[in-house]
Amino acid sequence: MHLIRAVAASLFAGLASASLVPAPQHIFVNPEDGDASSYRIPTVHESAVMARRILHLSGLGTLSTVFPSNEKQQHQDPSTAENRPSDVGGTPIGLIDYIADCEHATGNPTVLAIGIATSFKNVAAGSNISLGLNWVPPKGQVHSPASLPRFSLQGYLEDLGPEDIVKHAIPACFAKYHPDAVAWYPGNPIHSSRWVRFVVQEVYWIGGFGDRAYIGWIPVEEWQSVTRQEVRDCVLPGEEKRSAWREWLGLGSGWEL
Repeated sequence: MHLIRAVAASLFAGLASASLVPAPQHIFVNPEDGDASSYRIPTVHESAVMARRILHLSGLGTLSTVFPSNEKQQHQDPSTAENRPSDVGGTPIGLIDYIADCEHATGNPTVLAIGIATSFKNVAAGSNISLGLNWVPPKGQVHSPASLPRFSLQGYLEDLGPEDIVKHAIPACFAKYHPDAVAWYPGNPIHSSRWVRFVVQEVYWIGGFGDRAYIGWIPVEEWQSVTRQEVRDCVLPGEEKRSAWREWLGLGSGWEL
């Protein structure tokens, strides 16, 4: 008799606790239009807008390259060669570097390539390169960092010519993000450097948890089609909504569009 009561009590408790568990979210597909209580997964274009805003606000990104093989290293310019361990050839390395959003029409990040830096030496030796960015809310108020957007740009580095540097006001734009970087601008007496753009060819996006965010590739056409106004209007997780009059008066962040 006691056993029957114990089993019944256990079943009742299980049913009661199950009723407190929220219904599962829609995964990989949007809910029906009439289901207002469910999350709507952002579209590919909306995800592209969020990615472009992250690029615009970040100023930092992780450049990932691959160390050259030992054979290739032997043929490197002596001025850029490194005394590397013999077993790192062919292995990837990711290093944070300064970036800036100075070419709004294309979304190609601007990079100050310093000749002595490992990422640029690897590229000079033939490595591919990618750029990783992630969103960190200004006040850090988030329940799970895994729920925040992050993405990877696949592409290549291209030197900026004098006309591009003037057209996009590259030195002034970059200084808004990184005032300290002026000391390493091209022509400085410390290190050899040059202006390059990271030409975006592919975009892989993880918007957060899969039941409420888009995860997958964003066509480069979508990336390039994002307008300045869309970037202005976008509000990322943890961002405070900006009032229109503050934007109009230019009272937003110093690097706002």
